[in-house]
Amino acid sequence: MIPVTKPYLPSREALDRYLDGIYERGWLTNNGPLVQELTARLETYLGVDNLLLVSNGTLALQVAYRALGITGRLEPTEAITTPFTFVATASSLKWDGVSPVFVDIDPYTWCLDPAQIVAAITPRTRAVVPVHVFGNACEVEAIDSVAQLHGIKVVYDASHAFGVTYKGESLLKHGDAATLSFHATKLFHTVEGGAIVFKCKEDLERARQMINFGITGPESIDEIGINAKMNEFQAAMGLCVLDEIERNLAARKAVWDQYMTALGNKMVFQKRTLGATNNYAYFPVLLESETHVKKIIARLNEQGVLPRRYFSPSLDCTSLYGPANSPVSQDIATRILCLPIYSEAPADHVANALEIEYE
Repeated sequence: MIPVTKPYLPSREALDRYLDGIYERGWLTNNGPLVQELTARLETYLGVDNLLLVSNGTLALQVAYRALGITGRLEPTEAITTPFTFVATASSLKWDGVSPVFVDIDPYTWCLDPAQIVAAITPRTRAVVPVHVFGNACEVEAIDSVAQLHGIKVVYDASHAFGVTYKGESLLKHGDAATLSFHATKLFHTVEGGAIVFKCKEDLERARQMINFGITGPESIDEIGINAKMNEFQAAMGLCVLDEIERNLAARKAVWDQYMTALGNKMVFQKRTLGATNNYAYFPVLLESETHVKKIIARLNEQGVLPRRYFSPSLDCTSLYGPANSPVSQDIATRILCLPIYSEAPADHVANALEIEYE
């Protein structure tokens, strides 16, 4: 079967060398040397400062909220976000007592529509949590301007946006914080893992204390913390994947280009934000109707292909996060389909199966 994605597995020999070092040192966690090395190398590769590695992408969001004072523990609190995203964007807010308030998405970029943010701001609003959907950059200037005008924080869920630049600089520099997921299925991964990029060093230092139970010294605890540290085995995988990232990117671009050559005049695609690069993390297409989506899935399944309906349903349509109030997101969610894309994905086989439908 051809899955929608596959984890990138780097050189086993290279990984073994990192693992040998872990065994020799006996230092498995608690900010070990590989975590420190990966932090420094990612800051250089991504062109950012104040990067903090954590154990997964959901905790990256939760720690970022806490470090920036976005919490519903003391008073009713809201954060404006998009319903067209993976559920962790909203659940990480609700987990900490913050009510997600959904505003609709742009019908072409599929990212949060900045024009709708102002109307959703209330005295309880503490943050905006936009998502760079499928690695496509949000309208960051417009969102950041609205947040600054109203004195609220911006936390970008940049789980899909590893390595993406906007106007020549890292997209992760926008907002008060941007979070990354390093789950096994991502372009860059540490099996499980994540990171937060903070604008301010003070927020980084507070978050650094939080991810180690709030412990600040051998006999001092100064924060309400949690265990969100990345361990040395995760960092070893990350270093190996980073060593081969350009090879991986080139292979994914080749798959992307094959799809565009075969399907570019037959399907509707996400409008890429001008000035932003593409990391080829996903290959979403927009079909005519939900009926058509199901028909295409059935045809592809017959050919051994397993596409995915990211992101369906629109989160405002679920009982946990409603009420439904985002018609564009609801429409896109019923018609979206992501085709397989990974370094060795057989794009020609998938495209051939789809072209039959459009003959």
